[in-house]
Amino acid sequence: MSDTVDDVDLPYEDGASQQQKLEALEERLEILEQQNDEMRDKLLDANAENNKYQQKLERLTHENKKLKQSPLFVATVQELTDEGVIIKQHGNNQEALTEVTDEMREELSPDARVAVNNSLSIVKQLDSETDVRARVMQVDQSPDVSYADIGGIGEQMDEVRETVEMPIKSPEMFDEVGIDPPSGVLLHGPPGTGKTMLAKAVANQTDATFIKMAGSELVHKFIGEGAKLVRDLFELARQQEPAVVFIDEIDAIAAKRTESKTSGDAEVQRTMMQLLAEMDGFEDRGQISIIAATNRFDMLDRAILRPGRFDRLIEVPKPDFEGREMIFEIHTRGMNVADDVDFADLADLAAGASGADIKAVCTEAGMYAIRDDRVEVTTEDFEGAWRKIRQTEEDADEVSKTFA
Repeated sequence: MSDTVDDVDLPYEDGASQQQKLEALEERLEILEQQNDEMRDKLLDANAENNKYQQKLERLTHENKKLKQSPLFVATVQELTDEGVIIKQHGNNQEALTEVTDEMREELSPDARVAVNNSLSIVKQLDSETDVRARVMQVDQSPDVSYADIGGIGEQMDEVRETVEMPIKSPEMFDEVGIDPPSGVLLHGPPGTGKTMLAKAVANQTDATFIKMAGSELVHKFIGEGAKLVRDLFELARQQEPAVVFIDEIDAIAAKRTESKTSGDAEVQRTMMQLLAEMDGFEDRGQISIIAATNRFDMLDRAILRPGRFDRLIEVPKPDFEGREMIFEIHTRGMNVADDVDFADLADLAAGASGADIKAVCTEAGMYAIRDDRVEVTTEDFEGAWRKIRQTEEDADEVSKTFA
């Protein structure tokens, strides 16, 4: 029942004039409108909050429903027969015959991975199994290294480009000549001579899928893990050909086989044998080039060095005088170098230095200038940096001899 006028508490006294009554009513109306706006805002906020909690309730209800469902098991399709599909469940190797719809049957093939329920009925097909560690090794963003950033090994650079880039960019040339392109290149030489930088430049300059790994990443504790990772890496490369596989420090898994009976050595050898089979086994490797690098060429097993696995064995030596001069020019491009700095003199000073040594000298010379609060790097800075780098190497050699 609504209130009557007599029940309403009027905002004026009985003896008030008509004007006073009107003003009082207008003031009350303004207050009521403000209160109404405030209540409307609160209602909108409450509705928004309610929607948020409603969505959260739906999500939790869905998650609760999923948690109550029975888990699915992974199985492999063994054979497609007229009676149904023979599957083998992972873990217990239990085989079963199950029926599928005609639509799903067309999508299945032997060795396909599927998910089955408790009654061993196929629920859905799964993607092919590839170790996630293999996918992580795929390079998605090209390294910021080009051939112009590498100096002193021009001949080796040309050989690598012939072996890796040419089969990808101009495969018809090999067909016209009637030969197979080189299958792989092994870079060997002292540390710091630019072997890994060459691989980075290849990744930067080619449109092929680039997969990088270190030999130590293929060594695992449990039996078969390393070999499985090698298989998955090459399977990933086949799926995305043309591809380039770079194996740094390959001596970690390709050392000469010995009579050692330890489980660790045996696992490393199993991994190497899988690598040998992938490089030049029964199956065609496809349009996959391999680049490997090592500092210990003398440690490698002869089986991995034969033609068909590595057709090019390229030694990357320390740079000569012209190479050192070029490397100094490369690493000082962005430096504020004094006019009296002569790169030929620096190259003569740093006799026997590797490319990595020269880069360290340039960085250390810049640090000398910063310490003296200068923005220009002088010849004296480079000379002092070379003496420091050489002394550090000599101290390291002494420590090595002490513990040898």
